[in-house]
Amino acid sequence: MSKAYLDAAIEIAQEAGKILREEFDRPIQISYKGDVDLVTQADKRSEEAIVAGLTKYFPEHSIAAEEGTGHESTSEFRWHVDPLDGTTNFAHGYPCFAVSIALAQRGELLAGVVYNPFYEELFAALRGGGATLNGKRIFVSAVDTLATSLLCTGFPVHKRLANPNMHYYWDFTLRSHGVRRDGSAALDLASVAAGRFDGFWEFGLKPWDTAAGVLLIEEAGGKVSDFAGQPYQLGGPVVLATNGVIHEETRGIALEISKRDPTAPLRR
Repeated sequence: MSKAYLDAAIEIAQEAGKILREEFDRPIQISYKGDVDLVTQADKRSEEAIVAGLTKYFPEHSIAAEEGTGHESTSEFRWHVDPLDGTTNFAHGYPCFAVSIALAQRGELLAGVVYNPFYEELFAALRGGGATLNGKRIFVSAVDTLATSLLCTGFPVHKRLANPNMHYYWDFTLRSHGVRRDGSAALDLASVAAGRFDGFWEFGLKPWDTAAGVLLIEEAGGKVSDFAGQPYQLGGPVVLATNGVIHEETRGIALEISKRDPTAPLRR
């Protein structure tokens, strides 16, 4: 049955991707939730299509979607949906954005899809069945030291000064080949799974940001945890995902940084 879940997620993600490409080529209509968290017409149309598709195939399942159009049920199955991960990129015409859809059963991830319709890259993973990019198996990198690693991270759209990540960004930039910040956690995680990045960390992500990407990394041979080394829980305060080889070295440094004053802003 898990294969049927993944097949449905792929089909629905591709349909949502068509909507995003269509919207990407027309003037952007933007609204805001809060001061700076923007929402585009593309977010809304994509989520509407995804929720409708999942409800059609799996009417009894719960759906948690970023823009709030999902629904709850008593089912042990829950879909985590981000209809447009990288909305700010999308609104500025930067083609780093994706649809992210994942299914969990009692908290265990079963299937996940991350799809960038601009580059037509579809990452997919099935619990126990491996991870793929456009149907071809992918694996995490074999880079074995932090010093030779390329990392990625992200920052919130608001209250960046109060976010602890500036401190980690500084340290990890000095200790690695570099740190990239591309503005889509789902694609960052997928890129770790594909061996493009060797590690990723971020704070305060929602389940729909990480669910598909976490399964991709696990099925591609990588490792995901918090800074204390405990298994990552969807919606947890911090996620650390790596190729597995550099995980303990990276985690140790992150833990060391956290023991300073990680919540202090860089300036008062």
